[in-house]
Amino acid sequence: MHILDQTVSKRHLLQHPFYQRWMEGTLTKPELQRYVENYNPHVEAFPRYVSAVHAQCESKNIRKALLDNLIEEEHGEENHPELWLRFGEALSLDRQQTLTCEKLPAAKKLMDTFLSLTQKSFASGLGALYAYESQVPTIAAQKIKGLKEYYGITTPRGLQFFEVHLQADEYHADSEKTAFEMLDEKQKNEALESVEIATQTLWDFLSALDEAQGIQAACN
Repeated sequence: MHILDQTVSKRHLLQHPFYQRWMEGTLTKPELQRYVENYNPHVEAFPRYVSAVHAQCESKNIRKALLDNLIEEEHGEENHPELWLRFGEALSLDRQQTLTCEKLPAAKKLMDTFLSLTQKSFASGLGALYAYESQVPTIAAQKIKGLKEYYGITTPRGLQFFEVHLQADEYHADSEKTAFEMLDEKQKNEALESVEIATQTLWDFLSALDEAQGIQAACN
């Protein structure tokens, strides 16, 4: 196993109780709604993460791959933040509510941590992107399965956010792994440290959602 994947595997999100309950169909609808609302700042900010890493990249070929990633995230009417809002609508959430409702502190911490890591240096940003994007394809597949089987979400509009990530992020992660191999040892260590921080922050975000269960309802 590649050292990047070894680092991610220590806190792979499919091992988290929140996602395990999703896969088992034991998450309540209000829990899913709270997840959509609180994850939205991270989804909205993701193009900024990619843009920050792109701006610090010296390799033309890697910059092109990052540009493709950024275009997929933000361009057109079916940009990824828009697809996320559509997923929320499939869960009966008003999109304005998703955008403006009060968020858990962990939502801001997640966004702020990724902004900090991706703006710090190219190596740090690369690690943060890999920590997230390398996990997405397998997680997205399990989420789709759970949404169809347990939550009655079967429409393309409701599932599109996850469908587009099944293959796209596999390509992105491969490009990031290629870029990692071009780093010197000091930079590789910095990237791996960033992976550790990013995976822990993602894990802590899901833990905060679990802690909020029964204490704070979704904003509706």
